[in-house]
Amino acid sequence: MKAIRLTEPGHIVMTEVPEPELGPEDVLVEVRYVGLCGTDLSSYRGASTLVSYPRVPGHEVSGRIIARGARVPERVEVGAPVTLSPYTSCGLCPPCREGRTNTCQFNQTLGVQRDGALTERLAVPYYKVFTSRVLSPQELALVEPLSVGYHATNRGRVSEADTVLVLGCGTIGMGAVVAAARKGATVIAADVDEAKLETARRFGAQHTIQTVLEDAPARARALTGGEGTNVCIEAVGLPETYRQAVDAVCYGGRVVCIGYAKKNVEFDTAEFVRKELDILGSRNALGEFPAVIRMLERRERPFAELITAVYPFARAAEAFADWDAAPGKFAKILIDVQG
Repeated sequence: MKAIRLTEPGHIVMTEVPEPELGPEDVLVEVRYVGLCGTDLSSYRGASTLVSYPRVPGHEVSGRIIARGARVPERVEVGAPVTLSPYTSCGLCPPCREGRTNTCQFNQTLGVQRDGALTERLAVPYYKVFTSRVLSPQELALVEPLSVGYHATNRGRVSEADTVLVLGCGTIGMGAVVAAARKGATVIAADVDEAKLETARRFGAQHTIQTVLEDAPARARALTGGEGTNVCIEAVGLPETYRQAVDAVCYGGRVVCIGYAKKNVEFDTAEFVRKELDILGSRNALGEFPAVIRMLERRERPFAELITAVYPFARAAEAFADWDAAPGKFAKILIDVQG
């Protein structure tokens, strides 16, 4: 079967790979759409320390079940449309023992530490798939990145009493925006791109900051009577946005970090102590997939607007090159594996 392989930074080819082996607790998924995320772009640019080459990228997946292993429960039906959790967990390390399997010390995410979903078929454990008879295949491919943003709000203990600043309005940041709004918080969204901020307003942000025109921490303080926000979610991964998060949050506030900074970040650590901050990492998603699927099924927001472009499978290399050349132009690229 065919797959898209990143042979080295900047070089993508279509290649033949073996058919997946179906274990007794596996389902065979015919892949329909694969979403590209910032991790895939970092892999393409050679900027990810987690990726070795060659690698089949992709971990935001939709498809349908076409076969089942012998020990897969009957309720997991052949023909069901699905998305899937792309993470693994060992069950033995400290976070796994505490039930925080999303941050397993030995996690291997599809397309990152192991070959991913940009292939025609994929075998995965049945308990990693989530189905919906309501969502389209394109919508199902949005579940994983929105779940990552949703998880960040859970890490930040966001409630209706909070004002939340989200730095970065890509798909993951938008997941944080819509989740914080669902929890009743006052949401401030910040990004360099006015088009993304317009989408953030439709997704529940009451205030927006275009960061090429305004200083995000100063504007956030102005919107909160000089106090700063209760929670700041960093969804960019730049040293300056990491520092802005600490600057913008109030005394006693919570900073949640999703983005991977590619360079070392220098802080005035006295702010950590003076403000007695909770500084929290947020990795992957935990139990958020079902909640995000229900949110999408209710059509609470115009989620399809997150999809900027759809490329056929044969033009995957072009999709990566276009995104690399103009990253601000795209919110979410989908690869149509059957197209």
